[in-house]
Amino acid sequence: MKTDQLIRALNADAGRRGLSLQATWTTAAVTATALAALVFMVLLGPRPDIAQAAETVRFLFKFVVTVALAASALFLLVRLSRPGAALAGPLSLLLLAPALLGGAVGLEFLALPPDVWRANWIGNNSTVCLTFIPLIGLLPLLVFVMALRHSAPTRPGLAGAVAGLLAGGVSATFYAAQCNDDSPFFVATWYPLAIAMLMAAGFLLGRVFARW
Repeated sequence: MKTDQLIRALNADAGRRGLSLQATWTTAAVTATALAALVFMVLLGPRPDIAQAAETVRFLFKFVVTVALAASALFLLVRLSRPGAALAGPLSLLLLAPALLGGAVGLEFLALPPDVWRANWIGNNSTVCLTFIPLIGLLPLLVFVMALRHSAPTRPGLAGAVAGLLAGGVSATFYAAQCNDDSPFFVATWYPLAIAMLMAAGFLLGRVFARW
């Protein structure tokens, strides 16, 4: 679609939409978080020792990473939903969560003896992680794709993949409250693999449902 056609389409569509772009994404974020919380409580719920776990740095650090990922992905997704918006800043912020996790992995290498590295990497719940992060994130992903349909992404596949990344950040935040594998080794391996499933699904959904 040419630029002048896109502008005319946006102007015509503006009369039909009842929500502003900010209201659309605020509503989507709140709805997706509520749905993720509901699915999490129905399927899993928090770990039994969460009060004791909350006193440890490794447990709390998981939320620092997942919240940073979700927040930066939301910022980027909102930018992607607007034609011509600058992406350099949001893309830079997207590096924050991997940088934090990479630093924690480095510290883990220094803090733990080599003979326990493998056990911390494999953990106890890799299959559970790969199953429930995508399950918890599925409804949020659909909400974000619906929000893209009410926006104007010029790269629907990329926007859909970022929607999957955002859904993964939201679902991983809830899943972290149940997961008893707190090692950065585990988080850096299995959480990204689970989130990548949502990104792949988001890419496909974006290509189909968020196209202009």
